[in-house]
Parts: sequence; C-alpha cells; structure tokens
Amino acid sequence: MSATFMIRFKAFLIDYLLILTYLAMIFAIGAFLFPSIQELFNGSLIKAQLVGFLMVTFPISIYFVISDSVIGGQSFGKKKMGIRVVNENGTGLTVRHAIFRTIFKFLPWELSHYLVYRLVDIGEGEVPIYYFIIGGLIYVSIFTYMLTAIFTKKKQSLYDIVAGTQVVKVKSKWNIV
Repeated sequence: MSATFMIRFKAFLIDYLLILTYLAMIFAIGAFLFPSIQELFNGSLIKAQLVGFLMVTFPISIYFVISDSVIGGQSFGKKKMGIRVVNENGTGLTVRHAIFRTIFKFLPWELSHYLVYRLVDIGEGEVPIYYFIIGGLIYVSIFTYMLTAIFTKKKQSLYDIVAGTQVVKVKSKWNIV
C-alpha cells in the first residue's frame, strides 16, 4: 500500500530534525572550534558553492542514499513512520538507484543554494532576470513534488516517478502514526 503524503511528510520532518542537528553541529564547529572554515566561503562563488555542497548537501545526500537503499532499508524518519522506498518491483533500491532518486529529490534544494550564493554576492545590485527564472523553477519543482505525491494514484512524487520508485507502508515495531 502506498504511503500518503502526510505520512511521508511526517517522516521527512523527523529526518529533518536530524538534518538540523547536523547543520547546528557544522555551524558550531565553524563558528567556535575552527572559525577559519568561514574563510572558505569568501572570494570565489564556485569555491563557496563547492564547499557548501561538500559540507551540507553531499553528507545529507549520502545519508538518504544509504538509508533508502538496501544498505539501510529506511531512513530514521521512514522507520518511525513505517514506510520504505521500493523500486517498481517492490524490492529495496540498489545504491545506484538510490543515488539517482536522491539527485532528483534534492535538485531544487541545491538550486536554491546556487541562487542564494549569487543573491548574496550581488548585494544591493540589480537582480538578473535569469535569477527570477531559477527561483521560479525551484518553487515550481517543490510544488510539483508535493502535488504529485498527493494526487497521483500511487502517491508518487515527481522524483519517484522519474526514478521509478514508490514509498510504501511496511510493518515496523517503530510506527508512531
């Protein structure tokens, strides 16, 4: 049976608490233990974007690749909510399949990072029109992801449809639905 949008959303919120904890640790390390890390974000936008990707997006993506694949089976939030990501045959995802799904899942997130770095860089300057287009694409993607997870027959988000995956309910001793 397909997991509803609300169950998926609750699982995401639980996982997001872990993500926020990780981000708080990264902030504390950068602010108090190794303030020189902040220098990596100065200067080149490409360097700042790469450092941000390596410190934030990449580790969080790895968490989801591992936990949504056959290696982990379920993320912490999905385990708590009794759901799991499966392929079209109803079996667990290979690591490769989980990577493909995660790339599409986090594409709007990474695009928003790209846009934020550039908006901060221009400061009070004029915002190029293509920044508005990128911003629009980010919001259209996010709303499309949510609406498809609500209204498609199998409750698949657009990234699930593209990746050929589905989030389903499973029996778990951890369910808190």
